[in-house]
Amino acid sequence: MTFIRFIMKNAALASVPKHIEHFSKFSPSPLSMKQFLDFGSINACEKTSFVFLRQELPVRLSNIMKEINLLPDKLVTTPSVQMVQGWYIQSLMEILEFLDKNPDDHKVLGEFVDALVTIRNRHNDVVPTMAQGIIEYKEVFPQDLVTNQNIQYFLDRFYMSRISIRMLINQHTLIFDGTTNPVHPNTIGSIDPHCQVGDVVQDAFHSAKMLCDQYYLCSPDLILQEKNNKKSHPIDIVYVPSHLYHMLFELFKNAMRATIETHESSNNIPPIQVMVSLGGEDMSIKVSDKGGGVPFRRIENLFSYMYSTAPAPQIGEHTRPPLAGFGYGLPISRLYAKYFQGDLQLYSMEGYGTDAVIYLKALSTDSIERLPVYNKTALKNYKVSQEADDWCIPSKEPLDLSNYKVAK
Repeated sequence: MTFIRFIMKNAALASVPKHIEHFSKFSPSPLSMKQFLDFGSINACEKTSFVFLRQELPVRLSNIMKEINLLPDKLVTTPSVQMVQGWYIQSLMEILEFLDKNPDDHKVLGEFVDALVTIRNRHNDVVPTMAQGIIEYKEVFPQDLVTNQNIQYFLDRFYMSRISIRMLINQHTLIFDGTTNPVHPNTIGSIDPHCQVGDVVQDAFHSAKMLCDQYYLCSPDLILQEKNNKKSHPIDIVYVPSHLYHMLFELFKNAMRATIETHESSNNIPPIQVMVSLGGEDMSIKVSDKGGGVPFRRIENLFSYMYSTAPAPQIGEHTRPPLAGFGYGLPISRLYAKYFQGDLQLYSMEGYGTDAVIYLKALSTDSIERLPVYNKTALKNYKVSQEADDWCIPSKEPLDLSNYKVAK
């Protein structure tokens, strides 16, 4: 019996490339926040969700799995990246088992929820494991600009794909597991139809403040202002509170550290100021600190996966803040903002401080998933080669103009 299972497992594994090739030919189907909301609250039908996800999840998985193989061989063959690839293959195989199952069978629907929970848990450590793969690669092989650009391009798409897959899984499992969230009874899956932005700001600030007090034995205060151009009530939007919390927590950690280290010899620590503004199209959150700022040339490096200088934490180490040590906090926070067509931008004045602005869509109809798709355009991005710059590169040594003196 064990031998038969072994043969069947190997046969299934052998068919994986064929399935990836098939499903990667389809483009993912982006959903709007309103569609997520309407489906979860008005038309919640487990059978419909099951039929959609058993097709959509293989499409999203296969699209990004095709891109993993476009990375440099030396990176793909690192133990950590191999482990991540194995998780994706296993998860794809488990979802494909439901392709021919009967959606009218309640037992099948229950097994599907269990399978999704297993897949979600399996992928919990994807970000730090992939980060470890980058570290393994950097330790052995020399860096070059083109490879770094390719890896940056891939990781932005890979992590965005992961955010979207977890969103689909969370929505299905939270809505159809038969329980309600006692802390947030009005949420639709992971979405809050009336997400109180000020409350999330306060929650994220106090979590970061606890860490700051723990490390530095002091912390800056918060000044929070809201400007609602629609009405006088506190600002609320349709959003995923955990996504917003993730972004704000990261920004507050950075702002607090910069503020404390810049003003460590002062008795007065300047506060962190937050302005939340709701307009017709955008909901914006500006986090302002007086933490000394960052040189302009370094701003883009803060969003790079290849530039982290901090020591890497051990995977599964729960004593540190999330992602501490990998330098992935800002780039992944920006992906959370971009996921529903927003953005995260930094504006810094070296010697003074930094403004970080989160831009989100004010309307749930405009908040549509931003999803990577594997096609010829994506393929072209992995084949970029180093070309001569079409702008002059200034020399570090000042030009000696005495060589150009004309004899009188």
